[in-house]
Amino acid sequence: MPPKRIAFTGGSGKVGRYVVEELLKHGHEVINFDLVPAPDLGVYSMRVDMTNAGEVFSALNTHMRLGEPFPAERKVPDAVIHFAGLSTPMIVSDNETFRTNVLGMHNVIEAACKLGIKKIIIASSVTVYGVAFGQGHIEYPSFPIDEELDVSPTDPYALSKLCGEKIARSYAAKFNVDIYCLRIGRVFTPNEYNSDMFYGYVHEPEKWYMHGWSYTDARDLGLMCHRGLEVTGLGFQIFNATNTTMTNMAVTSEFLKKLYPHVPHTRAIEPTEAPMSNRKVREVLHFREEHDWRQYFTRWDKEQS
Repeated sequence: MPPKRIAFTGGSGKVGRYVVEELLKHGHEVINFDLVPAPDLGVYSMRVDMTNAGEVFSALNTHMRLGEPFPAERKVPDAVIHFAGLSTPMIVSDNETFRTNVLGMHNVIEAACKLGIKKIIIASSVTVYGVAFGQGHIEYPSFPIDEELDVSPTDPYALSKLCGEKIARSYAAKFNVDIYCLRIGRVFTPNEYNSDMFYGYVHEPEKWYMHGWSYTDARDLGLMCHRGLEVTGLGFQIFNATNTTMTNMAVTSEFLKKLYPHVPHTRAIEPTEAPMSNRKVREVLHFREEHDWRQYFTRWDKEQS
């Protein structure tokens, strides 16, 4: 399919930068909407407050960059990818976390649909499964963890993401558009694979059950977005936007039976498949991970500091 004109929200952030870079590699034209400028991003950035419906609606009817003179034609983008918002609870108060994320999500989806944009990709989160920011030790009810699992989060961040998915479903049905919700895992950038957190993933997996022994490479997340732009006509969809490979060298089924022998399995799990399964994004969007963590991790010696 030909490259697309994309309005990307949140491209100035740590994760958004890598996603934008990947989109540019595939020939797409991108404009960044964010509260923070990003002069080194390689695309034009416009300051837009996602919680202001008028700003969002106005910004989406846009030229893709500043021009002198501007091109004669001004039009809406072909697609919107919405990553802007608060990335965890406790950055601000609970009510502000919920307000910012839900209102921003609604404003972006509403404006895009009413302007006739037919492809919207939004950043949801695996936290909607209710474990990552749950109160106390909460276990996943079954493995693998897939998009059919019931979701019942108890924190304002994950709840805001779940509400965003419900907004997306409503507007996709009303306007007959594609809205793909990416349930993103803990994102790692290229320089983070030897961080203490990833060291813990590999050597102390019992401490990291809440992440489903999975991760999301920032570059592969960009590739998932590209694949979402390429595959059309699916209407409303939810995808676990995580990498394929489990963050441990054991066989996945044996690993789970050792740590969680009482938790049932709903299907056979591939030998190195992460319990937070991305099978749907592989089968439906034809995503293939390019950045297996084992290419980059070097802290195999548990005694290494």
